[in-house]
Amino acid sequence: MVKNKFVADYQINTSRKILFPYLSTASGLAEWFADDVSINEDKNFIFNYDGEEHHAKVVALRSNYHVKFDFFDPKNPDESDHSYIEFKIEENELTQTLFLKVIDYSNSYDDEEQESIWENLVSQLKEIIGG
Repeated sequence: MVKNKFVADYQINTSRKILFPYLSTASGLAEWFADDVSINEDKNFIFNYDGEEHHAKVVALRSNYHVKFDFFDPKNPDESDHSYIEFKIEENELTQTLFLKVIDYSNSYDDEEQESIWENLVSQLKEIIGG
């Protein structure tokens, strides 16, 4: 299946320290990103959406700045073209405004649908953190 790379920036009115746990921990992600998120004994994240499990491992992490989840099929771990989701917290130096950059490389949705999905997800996140 063809993969699509979606990139978007969302202004968030909060601090890095408040935002980052919602992007990098199972409990934080379960509040806005998926129906449920757990971590197995191998330290892999298991995201549950609509009754389906999606396995991912953290492949990049810089506390309060960046996290990247590489999704994989546990039945086919040698597959090479993995989907991934990356969250980066960026700050505008002039205005001190914080932005959440979302990079979603996954099976193709059209750009409008992808944008709508992320708008809704980030709106939920903003409601939770008050940002």
